[in-house]
Amino acid sequence: MKISVIVGHPYEKSFNSAIAQKVKETLKQNGHIVLYHDLCQENFNPVIPGKELISDSSDDELVLLHQQEIKEADGIIIIHPNWWGQPPAILKGWVDRVLRENVAYTFPAGDSGGGVPTGLLKARTGLVFNTSNTTEERETRIFGDPLERIWKDCIFDFCGIKTFDRIMFRIIADSTREKRINWLNEAAAMVNSYFPKE
Repeated sequence: MKISVIVGHPYEKSFNSAIAQKVKETLKQNGHIVLYHDLCQENFNPVIPGKELISDSSDDELVLLHQQEIKEADGIIIIHPNWWGQPPAILKGWVDRVLRENVAYTFPAGDSGGGVPTGLLKARTGLVFNTSNTTEERETRIFGDPLERIWKDCIFDFCGIKTFDRIMFRIIADSTREKRINWLNEAAAMVNSYFPKE
């Protein structure tokens, strides 16, 4: 299977990077093809030009590569920190520029875009790994866990991906080495569960 792995964190020694390496390693051990992109390392431009917005076509070669790969992917894995209850700007820009109409979704003939979309992505499973310094109780009670809604309902379901799972690793700021090793093992276990050896 081809699995797209997208990482949105600016620091190459972050725990997000460690998760990404564990995910990539696990997928390769299971015999899958990994379409890996660290958006910050690639200098992905998250700002969508006005011309691209209205035309639904891009002349940015990196955007075109991402669009082609996301259409071919059998599964998608996203890794990013929780910043203000949202993905970092570079990852939000990736969604804006890559998951475009006629790439990730479409509307029925005659629908100008106000109706219910039809997802186009081939991938059937989407996984998300997040890191946070907010307690679970506060995240749920005060904020309503916005990242769950964003990825599960607003993005993956919109694009036709019905199987979804997510882990939030917390609290990162005061976590021990042992705790982080356990978290990496949890990440590997989730990957093994959804993308086992063929």
